[in-house]
Amino acid sequence: MKPMLSKSRFLAGLQCPLRLWYQCYDQKLATPASPTQQAIFDMGHEVGVLATKLYSAGLYVEEDYLHHQEAQKTTKSAIGNPNVPAIFEGAFTFNGVRIRVDILERIKNDRWNLIEVKSSTSAKEVYVVDAAIQYYVLNGSGLALDRAGILRLNNQYVYDGANLDLQQLFHFTDLTEEVHRRRELIINQVESLKTVISSDSPPSVSPSRHCLTPYKCEFWEHCTKDKPDFWVMGLAGITNRRFLDLAEIGVETIDAIPENFPLTALQERIRQCVTSNREFISPELRPELLDVEYPIHFLDFETIAPAVPRYAGTRPYETVPFQWSNHILFEDGQLEHREYLCMEDKDPRAEFAETLLEALGNGGTIFTYTGYETGILKSLAISIPSLESKLSSLTSRFKDLYVIVRRRYYNPHFNGSFSLKYVLPALVPSMSYEKLAIQEGTLASLEYMRMMDTGTSAHEKESIKKHLYEYCRNDTLGMVMIRNELLKRTSK
Repeated sequence: MKPMLSKSRFLAGLQCPLRLWYQCYDQKLATPASPTQQAIFDMGHEVGVLATKLYSAGLYVEEDYLHHQEAQKTTKSAIGNPNVPAIFEGAFTFNGVRIRVDILERIKNDRWNLIEVKSSTSAKEVYVVDAAIQYYVLNGSGLALDRAGILRLNNQYVYDGANLDLQQLFHFTDLTEEVHRRRELIINQVESLKTVISSDSPPSVSPSRHCLTPYKCEFWEHCTKDKPDFWVMGLAGITNRRFLDLAEIGVETIDAIPENFPLTALQERIRQCVTSNREFISPELRPELLDVEYPIHFLDFETIAPAVPRYAGTRPYETVPFQWSNHILFEDGQLEHREYLCMEDKDPRAEFAETLLEALGNGGTIFTYTGYETGILKSLAISIPSLESKLSSLTSRFKDLYVIVRRRYYNPHFNGSFSLKYVLPALVPSMSYEKLAIQEGTLASLEYMRMMDTGTSAHEKESIKKHLYEYCRNDTLGMVMIRNELLKRTSK
């Protein structure tokens, strides 16, 4: 029996028909969801459950996706019961496409509103397609619909710290007109994708930037496993058009790019470094690194941005800093480390700011990696008026190591990226992130939230605390070591 389309498969097929085919026939090739990805999925589910509380006495269709026919029977029964004001996870099938609808809201005269819940704060293009395929199935199933849209988080809502106002937290975006305009397109797309999954062999599709938009494909690692070192996809800032232009002339690696091919100045620098297997060192690199005032601070922040606001005075996805690390280099070469991590489930911003100001003192250059910390300080200055002047004055001491490296240095082992995760091990191999339990900022945020969870054991909390300290320290010590290494390489 041939597999059927579902909403998720339909969306996957529009991104890439090969992704759809693999989902149907060779799912084992997928890379398992990372802890970060799984936490994001879980957050979306939590927001979805929260949204159902807006519709009291709604009926939840409990049968899972493996029991779709049974779920359809439950849904049909609920539709026929006028005392059911809303249906959650209603199941429908039409023309070989089956769906589960987040929320169906009953309105007068046996008509319904289609409501898709999203944990986003904006109405993205992919959400319109999401609603359109569901509208297609519901309309084909004979359900009379009034409106179709998404229920998203309202980033203008400010939590008072006591009572979560769901009416204010969520905002409905009506997509009915857009959905209607896509009717013929959806019909054609459904038939095209049904042809894909009716084939016994996978379609021929080469990996490119479409694999990453609107979401990174779970088969990316499989499809790119045989790509050569210095694949042109890794060229910093390459557009899909330029990528396809190179593919058309048979160029797959950066060193094979013709000299007359249009590149940005940075891309040309990368091409030359890869071709010659030599690093690029600008004459301005050393003067910029030495243009400092002691003691030199190397600073890094970790933050959370909960979808549902956790602390009074915050909005959905508002960034809240909870940890900082500061390595301090004195003129005599002595290195000192100071750090802060909020260990209580409370708004950490005031304590974060006060301890940070004390640690940074009144003088000394402050190195960061990207301008992220600058943005956090500006937000802190607004949220803590009593410290606004002191916090705002810090940014005049900031020096962005990322910008210096991007402008003044390149190493072929960066693989086209200027992320600290690539730059640090390329320059200081002993400081790879691979041995750390937490290897990137998003996971640090999620682990911190887990540490604040009342269901997390004391032992787990201590383990998370240790790993958070290790990760943040590694970032700031890494900046110290990068600067030291670049000074060594420019002293010749």
